[in-house]
Amino acid sequence: MKICAIDSSGLTAAVAVVEGDITIAEYSIQTGLTHSQTLLPLLDEVRNRIDLDLSTIDAYAVAAGPGSFTGLRIGIATVKGLGIALDRPVVAVPTLEALAYNLYGSGDIVCPIMDARRAQVYTGIYEFTPGFKLIMGQTAEAFEDLCGQLNAIGRRVIFTGDGVPVFSGRMDEYLTCPYGIAPAHMSRQRAASLAALAEVYLRGEADGLEGCVTTADGLTPVYLRQSQAERVRQEAGGGA
Repeated sequence: MKICAIDSSGLTAAVAVVEGDITIAEYSIQTGLTHSQTLLPLLDEVRNRIDLDLSTIDAYAVAAGPGSFTGLRIGIATVKGLGIALDRPVVAVPTLEALAYNLYGSGDIVCPIMDARRAQVYTGIYEFTPGFKLIMGQTAEAFEDLCGQLNAIGRRVIFTGDGVPVFSGRMDEYLTCPYGIAPAHMSRQRAASLAALAEVYLRGEADGLEGCVTTADGLTPVYLRQSQAERVRQEAGGGA
């Protein structure tokens, strides 16, 4: 099964093509440019470098959220277009599941955190026991509350994601459980991990996980909370 995966949910833009247990190509970039500037050029570079006929792709996968509202819309729109044009299934993979999957096989629990602003994180809690299991599904919450949940579990935890540099200074203050931090090559979105997890969904082995295999028309982003513009409008008395 050949899968093309796209992730523009966070600071990193990433594209990969994976077939079986072979990563044929994986490109990622984090330069400060917008995903509208980087994502399609990355896809074109992958296509040109490996002489890829997009019609040979069996399924397309995308990080469906949470994450950057604009980045999610760009990634979703790209995969929608490919899925519709080529009549292929798409896999909506939760962003945090894909981040946790970078650490496949860890004996510790894995907790990806993304900076959600306002002292909150997008997060979830996962383990490999074996296989990939969800302990706590995706949510947006205060970092202090997350630490309380991890303390209650009481196991060693590995943090990954762009929220780590934002909140690492508070970990010793809030955590009583042992913890570690993932190294750089595991700490950001990787499209190859996204593609590998998408294959788990396509094989029907994603029991208990939160994504889905769907049609391009049925693909929708997972925001978890309102955008800043919506919050400002509500605070100003403009309603939902």
